[in-house]
Amino acid sequence: MTKIALFAITLLLVVTTLLTAAPNEDINALAARITKELNGRHPTQWGEHVTGVRTRLATDDKVLALTLDACGSLRGNGVDRKLLDFLIQHQIPATLFINARWIDHNPGLFRELAANPLFEIANHGMWHKPASVNGRSVYGITGTKDSKELVEEIELNARMIEAITGKRPRYYRSGTAYYDELAVQVANMLGHEVIGFSVLGDAGATYTAAQVKTAFLSAHPGDIIIAHMNHPEAGTGAGIMAAVPELLKQGFRFVRLSDYPLK
Repeated sequence: MTKIALFAITLLLVVTTLLTAAPNEDINALAARITKELNGRHPTQWGEHVTGVRTRLATDDKVLALTLDACGSLRGNGVDRKLLDFLIQHQIPATLFINARWIDHNPGLFRELAANPLFEIANHGMWHKPASVNGRSVYGITGTKDSKELVEEIELNARMIEAITGKRPRYYRSGTAYYDELAVQVANMLGHEVIGFSVLGDAGATYTAAQVKTAFLSAHPGDIIIAHMNHPEAGTGAGIMAAVPELLKQGFRFVRLSDYPLK
């Protein structure tokens, strides 16, 4: 590695450290600091795959990252226990993106999952809003109205998770998995990597079991799969339980996001 490259990496680490939220820093002061850092810039991108969103594992190994969202909306506080029990029984690792409202409705289970080394807990926001610095909407859901509300959306849930588990989450996925590129930068400033996906596993828990199975079996090495663990009435669980044994027979392994670098 050249001295210039080493200096650039060191500088990036220093800047990230300076911008990352300090423990128990006043949320308003934190938001003001980050807003100042954005320096009045306006986003030019909006979607699931904007600049900075990580969508795959950086490897050619025959591995897949299963990510499961728990959204915590009025109709999204459920638990697919059959799916969770299947993952535990067959020792299938997963990264769980948990919303604060789901934690409030399932506190005991949340602690149980967080204590299981098979899983890692990730941040799915305080109110499950699309990540925007100017209130963009998608699917009829209004995003965070400005950088202050975005900081609250990410940071309040991060602090809740850390208070319960003793570990601050490393990964963030917004409600709906939509972002503008400045929102991604805000999440980075708060010490989170923003996670998208390369395989749409259940389309917001609307797929049938057959559709879920087909989506999973389309996966390639290094894919990040998105699905849901909070809709037991959906086809998600049955589809995953049908697909996983076939993927294992094909030589795939399931891993957590932290097991590999991301790209």
